[in-house]
Amino acid sequence: MTTSANTSTRIGVIPSFSPLRTIRLGIRRIPVELKMYFRAGDQVFFTFLFPTLLYSLFATVFSDQDLPGELTMATYYLPGMIAGAILLSGVQNLATDIAVEKSDGTLKRLGGSPLSPVSYFVGKLGQVIVTSLLQIGLLVAVAVFAFGAQLPTSAEAWGIIAWVYVLGIAACAFAGIALSAVPRSGKTAAAVVIPIVLVLQFVSGVYLQFSALPEWLQSASGVFPVRWMAQGLRAAFLPDAWAAQEPSGSWDLGIVALMLAVWIVIALVLARLTFRWIHRDR
Repeated sequence: MTTSANTSTRIGVIPSFSPLRTIRLGIRRIPVELKMYFRAGDQVFFTFLFPTLLYSLFATVFSDQDLPGELTMATYYLPGMIAGAILLSGVQNLATDIAVEKSDGTLKRLGGSPLSPVSYFVGKLGQVIVTSLLQIGLLVAVAVFAFGAQLPTSAEAWGIIAWVYVLGIAACAFAGIALSAVPRSGKTAAAVVIPIVLVLQFVSGVYLQFSALPEWLQSASGVFPVRWMAQGLRAAFLPDAWAAQEPSGSWDLGIVALMLAVWIVIALVLARLTFRWIHRDR
């Protein structure tokens, strides 16, 4: 009996943990994930600092443009950039990070340890939530103190921001996990993921005024969650009169919530079906 038990341990039989301990192990991984995240300089630039730097560029270049209702470009660009920050934190961050860890053998080693996939992803999701909130905080601070952007003043508007963030970060995080299965190696992960993320931002009203896009492009962007995050955040940051600039002439917050919820389900199913500790062909 003793020999059998020792043999089982050596060949890597993973013990069964209770759900509470599984979550607790995941929470303990969050500081580890954060340390690895901030040690990667290129990742910090392209996912953490990039939205703030790009916002500063746009707010400076287009500062002289007049908008109806005394709305400044600094305020107009802020909701779209926040949506872009959520997209970068969830999709780009996780897709490239997991693809690299899968390629360099990190996931293979973790797969042979007592750490369950649930604990692993609790750590990843915790890192995404912390870094995205810090990222948004930095972006908002620069927007307000450096460019005079106006923040919402009503509790209702802040409530909209809160639920758009929760649904958006969940949808983007699960989508990032699913997308991590696409790159064939860690070396190609950035080349695969970054163009996808950039195109989604351009067609979803992050970098360009959404009402200025062709109607067919506005409709096509409705397939993806970033368009709905940007629309929901515009409803919180912009005056009600700006709802007329949306494709339907209103903010459609119910549809925003529905589409983000649908994306959470779709992305979660895809992530569950595609995630492997190692590439399938290895």
